[in-house]
Amino acid sequence: MAISRISLVFLYAIIITGSLVRLTGSGLGCADWPQCSTTKFVDVSTGHAAIEQINRLFTGIVSAAVIAAVLGSLFVTPRRKSLIWLSSGLVVGVVAQVILGAVVVLTGLNPWSNMAHFLLSLGLVTTAVFLVEQAGATDVESVVGISDLIAPIRLTTQRFTDLILGLSGLAIILGTLVTGAGPHAGDENAIRLNFDLRSITRIHSATVLLCIAATLIFIIQIRRNSQEWTRLKTKLELFLFVAVAQGGVGYLQYFSGVPAQLVAIHVAFAVAVWITVLRLWIAARH
Repeated sequence: MAISRISLVFLYAIIITGSLVRLTGSGLGCADWPQCSTTKFVDVSTGHAAIEQINRLFTGIVSAAVIAAVLGSLFVTPRRKSLIWLSSGLVVGVVAQVILGAVVVLTGLNPWSNMAHFLLSLGLVTTAVFLVEQAGATDVESVVGISDLIAPIRLTTQRFTDLILGLSGLAIILGTLVTGAGPHAGDENAIRLNFDLRSITRIHSATVLLCIAATLIFIIQIRRNSQEWTRLKTKLELFLFVAVAQGGVGYLQYFSGVPAQLVAIHVAFAVAVWITVLRLWIAARH
């Protein structure tokens, strides 16, 4: 379903635009909510206000996309409840995201609310990935004889993907703690988490390395089963490529003084890592 893919793209994009708001120091460009200021609903009088305003207006586009996904799921024949529930979950999630966005502004960019804002966005991306996979799924059992040719994925393989998914999620959560303690707060007066930045960064980095190591072991293990390797090879290699690239950018930004441009790329790769590992995890259960 093309609409579900468009929703996923927009949900990905708004995470990037949201990170640019923070990285340009525009987090309080609009110091009020839902108005931009106490006197103006829309205010582009300053660069910071314009950046924050554009991000808020983009939420309207995202809202339209997820509503379209719900309407599209209602016209799928035969009707599938999974599509309706997933697309409806996107609408509920976007509403919750708007409310949480207000909390972020009204609490002066409290890092905990900022972390929750990002993780909720990632939850929406997760729902959208499941929606895309469900919408594109074919009914294998409807093809005569094909079920006899496809062996089920082994439990060991599924457990490996559970481990990789869990480590990826943990690395992302630790990454939000690094961000909350780091220099890019979204506003120079915003409070930061009272963590030692070097220590929390090392823990985050170690988790990423552990995830990549588990993936390499998984590749060695799964190559012994030609059928599973054929079915999972593309998604597994794509995840490994994105994860390694993400780790490389992370080290580069750390040793170059955490420039905003590299942080933006790191955020984009973090979402890509999550999408690719989700697709791998789902494929291991089809």
